[in-house]
Amino acid sequence: MTLVVKLGSSVVVDDAGELRGSVLASICGQVDELTRKDEPIVLVTSGAIARGMNLLGVARRPKKMDELQAASAVGQADIYRAYADRLKRRGTKSAQILLSRSDIENPANYRNIQHTIERLLQWGVVPIVNENDTTATDEITFGDNDFLAAQIAVLLHARALVLLTNTDGLFDADPRSSAGARLIAEVSDFSQLGEVEIGAAPSHLGRGGMGSKVAAAEMAANSGVGVVICNGRSPDVLRDVAAGRPTGTSFPPARRREKTSVFKLWLKYGTRPVGSLYVDKGAERALRRDGSSLLPVGVVRSSRRFGAGDVVEVRSDADDAVIGHGVSEVSSSRLRAIQGRRSGEIKRAADAPEEVIHRDRFVLL
Repeated sequence: MTLVVKLGSSVVVDDAGELRGSVLASICGQVDELTRKDEPIVLVTSGAIARGMNLLGVARRPKKMDELQAASAVGQADIYRAYADRLKRRGTKSAQILLSRSDIENPANYRNIQHTIERLLQWGVVPIVNENDTTATDEITFGDNDFLAAQIAVLLHARALVLLTNTDGLFDADPRSSAGARLIAEVSDFSQLGEVEIGAAPSHLGRGGMGSKVAAAEMAANSGVGVVICNGRSPDVLRDVAAGRPTGTSFPPARRREKTSVFKLWLKYGTRPVGSLYVDKGAERALRRDGSSLLPVGVVRSSRRFGAGDVVEVRSDADDAVIGHGVSEVSSSRLRAIQGRRSGEIKRAADAPEEVIHRDRFVLL
């Protein structure tokens, strides 16, 4: 079965955005070795924006979307070439795959992704996957590719998801500020984490952080894929994981697997809602029990501004409990004009949607 290996920006490049050549050489050497032993590997890489910044001579991470996309366009090709050249020297072929959120949302698209990656693996080719930052409209779509890697692992029914970072795993305190921080060897129940400090702050070059990795681990483990978070700079890290030797923090697969699409897994675990919708008891019942879409008549109010296509959380107006996450079909300003109204009334108005959130783009929490 396949190993999906995700390399964080801090593993791929240093603080200045220079490639960590020796680390990449070690990783590619292990990938070549394991691939030849019939251990198929998919690499999911970050670092394109950071590398592009270095090549362009940009000192601080840009904030404007067009600047981020331009930096990614410059860095993506160089990052892929770094892997491809090192694998080619060993006689192993590779292929670049760039994905965006829309590829995951569309069932037909992600089935094609699955078939393409599986065919490459059958041919002995190493797929090298990255988010298509140059066309993404949301800077934190996948959270430094942690969720993208988790989705691919679920999609392929992988043997394990390996999240390579610049620390030895998950600690009971932030090891950067606490000398007594201890490594957590295994997490079998995510509720055990309690008040564990999982290090919310990513590096200045990346977008993720330990919080993103733990959430991605929860998504994959609950879908039946074991996860390991470990240090990507350790010389034998992939050999150790493949051999089952203890390394980093492991997350065993859940006994009861969630049976849902990779898009809904991302919606559940990998999103940060930008607004909230409050619904009445009838709408809450329809969402929880019947799996229905959310109609305008059931919306009581909303909070914060959001646009059509943004992820929002749905809450009970009665007790403020979170019901789920969904992709809104309308903006907050448009919603205010139609909330509480029945479909018959709304249909008379131009450009009015039938649903506020379609059931295919909603997930219960």
